[in-house]
Amino acid sequence: MEPTLRLTPDKTETIKRVWFENERIYMLSNKDKAYSRPLEAFPILKEASEEERNAFIITHHGTALRWKALDEDIHITSFFITEEPNAQNEVAAIFKRFPQLNISEIARQMGINKSLLSKYIYGIKKPSPERLSLIKETLHTLGIELMKV
Repeated sequence: MEPTLRLTPDKTETIKRVWFENERIYMLSNKDKAYSRPLEAFPILKEASEEERNAFIITHHGTALRWKALDEDIHITSFFITEEPNAQNEVAAIFKRFPQLNISEIARQMGINKSLLSKYIYGIKKPSPERLSLIKETLHTLGIELMKV
């Protein structure tokens, strides 16, 4: 499922204001249009504290947000995606069933970024069949190692 983009009428729309509310990030543009995305779309922000979330700057002539302490960047076009997360997916079900799994360590063992694995879990991105197989293989390997304890 590819994200659906909502394009702006012209190329001059910029970020005027940003705020967080109800597990979402909101952006008001210079055209006084409000956009929002679920925090699941940005796992680093979802896990950040309120103080960390609010420590951003608007960069690139008003077209991007930067969280230096979190090493996170969001371009204005991210707000134009209209697809909402699908939390009812196979990867989410696995991690919900085993909440003791450490997402960072599983991602590291797989050789992928924690943020990408989080996006699979939150249903922001859909893993390819090969990637889904790798997730399961990594978890099976962990299970085998645990059985040796």
